[in-house]
Amino acid sequence: MFLRGNAVVGQSGGPTAAINATLAGVIMGALDAGDGAIDKIYGMRNGIEGLLEEKLIDLGSIFSEKSMFDDLALTPAAALGSCRRKLPSDYSDAIYSRIFSVFSEYNIRYFFYIGGNDSMDTVLKLSGYADKIGYDIRIIGVPKTIDNDLEGTDHTPGYGSAAKYVAITVKELLRDCSVYTLKAVTIVEIMGRDAGWLTCASALPKLSGGDMPDLIYLPERPFDMEEFLNSVANAFERHPNILVAVSEGIRFKDGRYVGESAQSGNVDVFGHRYLAGTGKVLESAVKERFGCKARSVELSLTQRCAAHVASYTDISESVETGRRAVGFALEGKSGCMVSVEREQDRSLYSIRYNAKNVGEIANKVKRVPDEFINESGNGVTDACIEYMRPLIIGEVSPLYENGLPRHIVIG
Repeated sequence: MFLRGNAVVGQSGGPTAAINATLAGVIMGALDAGDGAIDKIYGMRNGIEGLLEEKLIDLGSIFSEKSMFDDLALTPAAALGSCRRKLPSDYSDAIYSRIFSVFSEYNIRYFFYIGGNDSMDTVLKLSGYADKIGYDIRIIGVPKTIDNDLEGTDHTPGYGSAAKYVAITVKELLRDCSVYTLKAVTIVEIMGRDAGWLTCASALPKLSGGDMPDLIYLPERPFDMEEFLNSVANAFERHPNILVAVSEGIRFKDGRYVGESAQSGNVDVFGHRYLAGTGKVLESAVKERFGCKARSVELSLTQRCAAHVASYTDISESVETGRRAVGFALEGKSGCMVSVEREQDRSLYSIRYNAKNVGEIANKVKRVPDEFINESGNGVTDACIEYMRPLIIGEVSPLYENGLPRHIVIG
C-alpha cells in the first residue's frame, strides 16, 4: 500500500554515462505515480550531503517537457552532483536524527538513492534507522556503476555504455598500433579496483574484425611480473605490435597493487586507495626487459563520461530501472535494491526487474567468475564475450547544437 507524501532522489559515488538516464526514470515514475501518492519529487544536491544541508530542488517544476527527459537521459555525469559520504554504523550518531528531521520537515515518504556498493550501504543504514524509530518511509537503492560489481543483479546500469566505450577505444588502438613494423608494446589501463568487468570489455573487438588485446589482466587473478614478460615475449613471436589491457587494481600474490609504487597512498572515506600508475609500472618493466618502444594509455575519467558512444540497451534499461524503483516503492517495498535478471531460457536477450533485500547486496563485490577467465589468467573466454555482447548493442542519437551534443545542467 502506497504512502502519501513527497519523494527525494539523489546520486552518489562515481558518475556514469547512464546515471542521469536512471534519474530521468525516477522523476518520470514519480510524476506519473497518480492517486496523489507522490506530491513532489525533490532532488538532493550532492547526495546525502545535500540532504543534510537541505539543498533540495523541486524537480517536478524543472522537468515539464518530454524533450527535457530525453536530454537528461543522454547527459553524462551526475546532474544533481555526487558525494562519497559514509554513514556511521552507530545509530546514536546525530547525523541520523538530522536526516530524518529533514524527511519529516519535507514530508519525505520515498527515498531513492542511485549509486554503487557504497551507496547501497547508505540505503541499508537508513532503512535500519527508519525501522528503529518507526518512521514510515520507502527507501530504495537504484543501482549504477561502470564497475559492474554489485551483487544481486546480472549487470548494472552504466556498465554497458562504459564497456562499449572501452571496446571501441581498444579497437581503434589496435588499428593505430598495427601501422609500424618496429617492436612496440602498448598498455591500456582500465578502471576496476576489485573486479575486472570493465577490462573484460577490451576483448569485445573480437566480435567485429576478430582482433583483441594480446593479453588481458584482471584483479581476480594474482599478477606475476615474470609471467607477464614471458607472455609479451611469446606475443612478439606472432607480430611486432603488442597491446595489453590491464585493470588498475591488479595485485601481486602478496596483495600489493602493481601500481603501488606510483600511487600517493591516499584513501577515500570508505578506505579505498586512489589507484593510478599500473600501466606506467608495466611500461617501465617492458622497456627494461626488451629495450623496445613501450607506452601506457590510461583511459581514466573518459570511461565513465563518454555519453557520445553510449549503449542504447544501457540507456533504455537505466531509464526503466529508475521507473521500476518508483513502482516497487509504491507497492510497499523498502530496504531493497532494483535488480536486473537475465532470462536464461531464451535464445534472445531478455531481462526482468526485481527488488532484492539490500542487506544481501551492500558491502559485497561481484567478481568476474572463473568461467570467464582463460586458463592462463591472461585473457577472457568466449563465454565472457557472449555475456557482454548484448549490453553494448544499439546507439543513441543526442541532439546537437553547433556541432556538439546538448546536455542538461540543473541550475
